[in-house]
Amino acid sequence: MSFDGLFTYTITQELKRALYNGKIAKIHQPYKYDLIFQIRSGGKNHRLFLSAHPSYARIHLTNESYENPSEPPMFCMLLRKHLEGGVIENIQQLDMERIIIIDVKSRNELGDLTEKRLMIEIMGRHSNIVLVDKERNMILDSVKHLSPAVNRHRTVLPGHTYVLPPGQGKVNPFEADEETILKKLDFNSGKLDGQLVEQFAGISPLFAKEVIHRSGLVNRTTLPKTFLTMLDELRNEQIEPQIFYQAKREVFYMMNLTHLDSKERKIFTTISELLDRFYYGKSERDRVKQQGNDLERFIINEKKKNETKIKKLEATLDQAEKANQFQLYGELLTANLYAVKKGDKTAEVVNYYDENNTTITIPLNVQKTPSENAQKYFSKYQKAKNSIEVVQQQIELARNEIVYFEGLIQQIESASPRDIEEIREELMEGGYLKQRQSKALKKKKLQKPQLEYYVSSDGTEILVGKNNKQNEFLTNKLAARDDVWFHTKDIPGSHVVIRSKDPSEKTILEAANIAAYFSKAKNSGSVPVDFTAIRHVKKPSGSKPGYVIYDHQQTVYVTPSEDLIFRLRKG
Repeated sequence: MSFDGLFTYTITQELKRALYNGKIAKIHQPYKYDLIFQIRSGGKNHRLFLSAHPSYARIHLTNESYENPSEPPMFCMLLRKHLEGGVIENIQQLDMERIIIIDVKSRNELGDLTEKRLMIEIMGRHSNIVLVDKERNMILDSVKHLSPAVNRHRTVLPGHTYVLPPGQGKVNPFEADEETILKKLDFNSGKLDGQLVEQFAGISPLFAKEVIHRSGLVNRTTLPKTFLTMLDELRNEQIEPQIFYQAKREVFYMMNLTHLDSKERKIFTTISELLDRFYYGKSERDRVKQQGNDLERFIINEKKKNETKIKKLEATLDQAEKANQFQLYGELLTANLYAVKKGDKTAEVVNYYDENNTTITIPLNVQKTPSENAQKYFSKYQKAKNSIEVVQQQIELARNEIVYFEGLIQQIESASPRDIEEIREELMEGGYLKQRQSKALKKKKLQKPQLEYYVSSDGTEILVGKNNKQNEFLTNKLAARDDVWFHTKDIPGSHVVIRSKDPSEKTILEAANIAAYFSKAKNSGSVPVDFTAIRHVKKPSGSKPGYVIYDHQQTVYVTPSEDLIFRLRKG
């Protein structure tokens, strides 16, 4: 567990330094379990991110931007009522638990000073954010409600007394000395890392294993000293926040974990920077999966339908391409009617079209006369001949549909919740999905697609379209004729535009990297990316949304880098 009690301790210290005495200017709730507080403190504007998400619960300062709903949720409105304009008086960790308390002093409608307490409980699927009247210890509201039927120990509902989650009765490690550690551990029983977790509050297996590893030859002298030394480093804020990349998972912590077998690691300046980077895209992908699961299933099914259709059409084409054989059978039967009688299963005739006068066997319908069998083959010939062109057109259309749906699947893979809705609208407009006529939808159609913005290392603006609506708007309406346009070569992906007619080589490579990252080749190496001026990019009449053709292109090869995307992204 990365977000343990000790990690909570370090992020609490960081938030206290940045936000103490800060004024809460604005509160947003972009998603069901997530909150953004805009806070002015120390002459700077800060954005505090709080989440009670079952899988991604956390609290930290963020530079990321989040789209807010048109109507704020009820909990958000309550927080605004009680906390906006208030001053943060204190930020503290409760004992060594994963609970952070933010005390806010503000004035009510009558102008009287009131004290509110925001309880942020970071406990996996049991995580919660609870607003409490500090004086009465009464719950005003929470992100998640817990009735007595759900939790007998504590009820989390408005009007109820706030009760802390049950404690574990462990020793606070910062209050321990060598003697306390030796009393709590049984060196003869082994599994000392597990004993550290059992006996001391806020200790996770990650920290415990690191203590054992750093102790070397573990004994009653080395282990306590190592344990206390590591705690002193945290107390003195000698931290080194980093992400460890392992074969099957990523782990983050506030110090170097020498016991981990990691392929690589990345070090950050602050805990908030670490958490912003670690969760970049992860929680959003989870939301997209929830919102777009039905859409993705529909698109995959439509793609499969077209693949099946092509197989059937190709089988029809195989039959159609036998048209000349049907014609031959008809002509040879007509020339040999005298030699065939009704009831024959086959007819052995000389193929006089062959220079060697070979004999050919013609299958017959025993229920038909020789003349009727000949007419049957002439009819098959005519039908096959007429169908070849139609079948070829149908195969081409089905192949175009497959390419279109493959592009949509790629777009869903890198989509935000807003992008998902735009893809859904596109499918409605294309007649693939039933239209949902509503005032909100009509109003949304009038809005311009929201692009993603990046800034290259030399300050040049780079724009990205992550779905067909955004791609069409960017390429066909927003971009200037001399702007430089990028797209992965023969690979489904986003349209990317540099707002410059003469970008530097570094900016070109960075834009190409963005194009490769937002493509089907995201996890590949050496991805070919074409680039050309917008004036050389054209949309063929009647083509699918987002489809273009282009010329005068140059090609560069890049390996997509999420680190680069994160660094260049404009919040």
